[in-house]
Amino acid sequence: MSPELKTPNVRILALLMPLFLLMSGELVESKQYMRCELTRVLVENYRFQKTLMSNWICLVEHESSLDTNKVTRNENNSKNYGLFQINSKDYCAEGRRGGLCNIKCEDLSNDDISDDIACAKTIQQRDGFKYWKGWNRFCRNTQNLPNLDVSCKLSKLSPLRSPSPNSFY
Repeated sequence: MSPELKTPNVRILALLMPLFLLMSGELVESKQYMRCELTRVLVENYRFQKTLMSNWICLVEHESSLDTNKVTRNENNSKNYGLFQINSKDYCAEGRRGGLCNIKCEDLSNDDISDDIACAKTIQQRDGFKYWKGWNRFCRNTQNLPNLDVSCKLSKLSPLRSPSPNSFY
């Protein structure tokens, strides 16, 4: 044991520090998806169109590596947030609701992907997949898209809930 941890008060403080850190701020939970797991979630829970799933999965694999908590800083000092790496310049606002998706950027970097999906669908409808650099670089050529029917049995998946107005993505 190091000399500075020998006194009882310092030892107690060292033991309690993790608890104080947890209590002092919001606990952000993240999820690292597997390819087929995310495919299933998007089709069954969010009614993503199967014909576009290879594009969505390829995009997410190259943008965030399927990590819901990923945040990256760009050269222009904007940041990309979450599973779909949604940019703070146009689609969300840091520290408050805003942008074209009217969402707080920090809300995009946790394990609740429903807000990420709503914003990603807005982006895809407005700008297409070309909005995402990862899609342009790695997924634009259809030969590079993953064959989800073989690897994830995509054709056997079906939505678990009633259709929503935004189910065509």
